[in-house]
Amino acid sequence: MNAGDKEAAWAAGLERDFLAAYEEYADAIFRHCLLRIRDRDVARDITQETFSRVWLYMSKGKKIDYMRAFLYRIANNLIVDGSRKKKSSSLDAMMEDDGFEVVDESLPDMADVPASREAMKMLDSLDELYRTAITMRFVDEMSPGEIAKALGVSENVVSVRIHRGIEKLKKIMDRRPGQAP
Repeated sequence: MNAGDKEAAWAAGLERDFLAAYEEYADAIFRHCLLRIRDRDVARDITQETFSRVWLYMSKGKKIDYMRAFLYRIANNLIVDGSRKKKSSSLDAMMEDDGFEVVDESLPDMADVPASREAMKMLDSLDELYRTAITMRFVDEMSPGEIAKALGVSENVVSVRIHRGIEKLKKIMDRRPGQAP
């Protein structure tokens, strides 16, 4: 096999691996981004940028041991970078300021919408460290080990963040009007 054939085989393998990762994880990355920032267009852009960066990384011949964790790490970094920049009008702002209401026909009972909105507000009141860990654990259904790899911290740190975040959520829930002390 000559050098040209080897390069063509490498490029074909690279494309195959990238497309497999996209097929397997793109929807989950998009949902994660949408849940975190609640702006469909921005979530779509972040998802696209995440995969663009993975493609560039892979095309330089660099190896990715844990694709899922690598993708979430890039997406989370992009979310944090975006939150540091000027914020655009979010879906929440439109709902609160303009009375805009999202209709999701997939919900079996529209009475679930206010409860979901309230849960998201409580989650939003947490520090970013706790919100990210809880979202990745319970929404994205990642293990503490996967979250640790994605965030670049130890599993112990992830477990502590999840535990403390849940404790903070319990306190927030206890302070809601109409709740017993």
